[in-house]
Amino acid sequence: MKRHLRVYGTFFRSSFVRELEFRANFIAKILQNFAWVFFFVMVLVVIYRNTDSVVGWSRGDAFVLSGACYLMTATCYGCFMSLHEIPQQVRLGTLDFVMTKPVDSQFWVSTRRFNFDQIGAFVAALGMIGYGVVTGNSQPDGLQWAGFFVLIACSILLFYSLSLAMMTLGIYFVRVDNLWALAETVGWVARYPTDVYGNALHRLFTYVLPLTFLAMAPAWQLTHELRPEWIGLGVVWAGLGFLGARWFWRHSLQSYTSASS
Repeated sequence: MKRHLRVYGTFFRSSFVRELEFRANFIAKILQNFAWVFFFVMVLVVIYRNTDSVVGWSRGDAFVLSGACYLMTATCYGCFMSLHEIPQQVRLGTLDFVMTKPVDSQFWVSTRRFNFDQIGAFVAALGMIGYGVVTGNSQPDGLQWAGFFVLIACSILLFYSLSLAMMTLGIYFVRVDNLWALAETVGWVARYPTDVYGNALHRLFTYVLPLTFLAMAPAWQLTHELRPEWIGLGVVWAGLGFLGARWFWRHSLQSYTSASS
């Protein structure tokens, strides 16, 4: 564990130093991500100028939901951005060197590079959640906040597991760089309450494909009511997702034959 913490600290510092080599570009990327969040906020403002509620979600509720989704994606893109380099490592053969390191290979490919430009989106997400809670109809108590943070942690783990599983396909097909775009598409779908898709799809996204737990379930704890069954189900989904993605990664490494063979 201590070794992994030291390696993690080294990755963090090296990524930060690399970003500061081009400070203007670093600041510009932070502002760019902040601007994307701002444009999405404008969409919400336009929608709720014409209605007070969308499938039971008020304007404040929608801000909390969107903020929860941006918080999840900003954390994953910021902390685990190096996942999308897996297909490139397979093509170039640099995955060979990762496998010989005295640390867990999944840990290495997940945390090798931090993406600090997500700071803008992260801060904007916190602002959206705060604004939504203040202007919303509900006043969440301590238990609701606890449920929210537990489910946010679960959503981050779920999205990470999904990203790892998709990028691991690069070991088999090599040229699958655009799978990262598929993960982004999932993030976009999660920005909207699964209620809008009807009862059948809502149940599908809750009990079969856990899209509900990427953003809607955490936001629900603050905007509507505490649902302990969703918290329990979210923990189960997150655990299963992580174990499944880790098994797929380790199993796929057994099929990896290196770039030179």
